[in-house]
Amino acid sequence: MQIVRDLAGYSYGRSDLVRRAMAKKKEDVMIKERQTFIYGNEKEGIPGCVKNGIPEDVANHIFDEMLDFAKYAFNKSHAAAYAVVSYQTAYLKYHYPVEFMAALMTSVIDNPGKVAQYIYSCRQMNIPILPPDINTGDVVFTVHDGAIRYALSAIKGIGKPVIEALVAEREANGPYTSLKNFASRLSGKEVNKRTVESFIKAGAFSNIHHNRRQLMMCYVQILDQIAEEKKTNLTGQLSLFDFADNRVRKEYEFNYPDVEEYSKEELLALEKEVLGIYVSGHPLDDYKEKINKNVTGYSYDFIVDEETGKPKVEDGSLKTIGGMITSKTVKTTRHNGIMAFITLEDLFGSIEVIVFPKDFERYKSILEIDNKVFIRGRVTVEEDKDAKLICQEIIPFDAVPREIWIRFPDLSGYMANEKELYKLLEDYEGDDTVVIYCQREKIMKRLPKNMNVKADTELISRLKTIFSEENIRLVEKCLDSAK
Repeated sequence: MQIVRDLAGYSYGRSDLVRRAMAKKKEDVMIKERQTFIYGNEKEGIPGCVKNGIPEDVANHIFDEMLDFAKYAFNKSHAAAYAVVSYQTAYLKYHYPVEFMAALMTSVIDNPGKVAQYIYSCRQMNIPILPPDINTGDVVFTVHDGAIRYALSAIKGIGKPVIEALVAEREANGPYTSLKNFASRLSGKEVNKRTVESFIKAGAFSNIHHNRRQLMMCYVQILDQIAEEKKTNLTGQLSLFDFADNRVRKEYEFNYPDVEEYSKEELLALEKEVLGIYVSGHPLDDYKEKINKNVTGYSYDFIVDEETGKPKVEDGSLKTIGGMITSKTVKTTRHNGIMAFITLEDLFGSIEVIVFPKDFERYKSILEIDNKVFIRGRVTVEEDKDAKLICQEIIPFDAVPREIWIRFPDLSGYMANEKELYKLLEDYEGDDTVVIYCQREKIMKRLPKNMNVKADTELISRLKTIFSEENIRLVEKCLDSAK
């Protein structure tokens, strides 16, 4: 800032704009600024270096030095402060990992994408993440028996005053024992049907009632019943129930319908609806290894960084992403072609993918909600926006090439079982390769393509039964190596 003020005659305010452009690494702005720095700008009252008696080549050299410095530089006080904070956070993360990660997630509580990223880090650090809970949860993420309890205030549609009232009542009168007990004690304190529904979907009642489907089917009746009882009490009316002893009252407690709990996928979908992320698991958990083996970019790489103002991925770079299609919008172009905008969700967040007409026609049968796919494409970056991917190729998860390795003790053992093996493989036609390995001779043989199979669980199970489990191995190839 001092350089541009003293040499080119910038004002304090104008010099701060240059500082901001340098800090945000905005090269296009800095290129335009060179003209002003050297030759001035009459409209803004900036004389420039040349008019101030500084040779043009010297001014250009100074500006080059500034650009080079801006690539990554701090003043000394800034660098010293970073060093202290870096040491403190490293110390805390090492010695108090659970507390550290809980505080870190609280700091980004309004950013589900960041929270999802830190939850994944917690799992890699073997720190359990517990769902929200009305009896142990709080406004922020808290530590609970070596695990992190999800913040109640992170549930969508539930404000901080509700959580504060919930915690205050719990601390004053003890834990909540049922949904009816909870609603009775908090009725009139901003807890309404929508609030209760969000708590149920988030799993906040799971420690006192294990079946979320039952609660979802009955919570409206329970709340209406409580409201009616309070209304009756206000008018001073008494019912026969008021004269009954505890045994009789228990018999007339609310009876829940006998229904099965939601499936794992349904429970996760409810969590995602009210939390913005998955907590107790993820629909892609069983595919982690497959995803990590094949992708070259994750959703957090496409998000604009707060410090640089840019995503990690570069405009025009080729990336492979992998995950689950969660939304699709189909549009007609000006030339009457059909294209689509899809959202692909990975383990950390989501990425918008643009599918132009040519590729939409080619892959439209695959572009269905909940389908799990890899998408190869070119990154497109716009200023101050999250990056997107322009689709070039789509590969379903189950289309990733695999090999079944079958081991025999020696060549004669293979020859003795060859006919039986080939007869078995005939029933499982597909695209996966079969590889034979004879251990004594160290011979490997890939069966021809016309003997490719579909390596499903049934085939693998039959092979293990006939040739022993330790002799059968399913190997999944990488997408790039399969090309």
